[in-house]
Amino acid sequence: MEHTWMMKYFAEFFGTIILVVFGNGAVANSVLTKTGGNSHDGQANGGWLLIAFSFGFGVMLPAMMFGSISGNHLNPAVTLAQACAGAFPWNQVLPYILVQMLGAIVGQLLLVAVYWPFIAKTSSDDAVFASFSTGDIADSKLNGFITEFVGTAILLFVAVGLYRGMFFKQSEDIANIGVGFLITALVMAVGGPTGPALNPARDLGPRIVYALCPLPHKGSAHWDYGWIPVVAPIAGGICGALLYKLAFGL
Repeated sequence: MEHTWMMKYFAEFFGTIILVVFGNGAVANSVLTKTGGNSHDGQANGGWLLIAFSFGFGVMLPAMMFGSISGNHLNPAVTLAQACAGAFPWNQVLPYILVQMLGAIVGQLLLVAVYWPFIAKTSSDDAVFASFSTGDIADSKLNGFITEFVGTAILLFVAVGLYRGMFFKQSEDIANIGVGFLITALVMAVGGPTGPALNPARDLGPRIVYALCPLPHKGSAHWDYGWIPVVAPIAGGICGALLYKLAFGL
């Protein structure tokens, strides 16, 4: 069944909302003061595993819902990489990115409403910011760029392979489950230096919300670093998709 572009935009919009609510919601639950996931400030009960699996489910479940409609990009790096590889029309790149950004902003606004009492209780500006966007944990912009580039290159290389496998021997459900676990594994494996973002919309949309919302205990939005989780995932995603195409075709 062929879907209209408007339906595809809605799928990308709602899918990105789900991704941000699940992923950044898990971060908020882990780092904000006296939430269910962080009953003692700074001692997250769920921790990194909670965050990794929540981001994975935040991609897997929308893939099961919307993959057959929009392709479940949820990520400007994925959209641009597929366009560069010849698998997505260039005239739809900007509309996809716009609805992904809007979905990320709306998703983060929902989290602000949900976690507002705990944001107010959290004295650490860094902890509040961490529930929105990624940062320069390693205190090295070069390391941050390399981390986001490599992580997103692996994301696209493996994701393209998973969905290409649908045409040979595996079902779409297997590919959707695989891409969810792929995100989980990447957060576990390369999340240490940056967060990570692996997705310009997931980082930039919440960063805009952080900058504009009158939050208590508000610090810097770290715009000096903010270009890295936008540029590096796009560059890495394009390289990952083109490398797979060069080696195996599309």
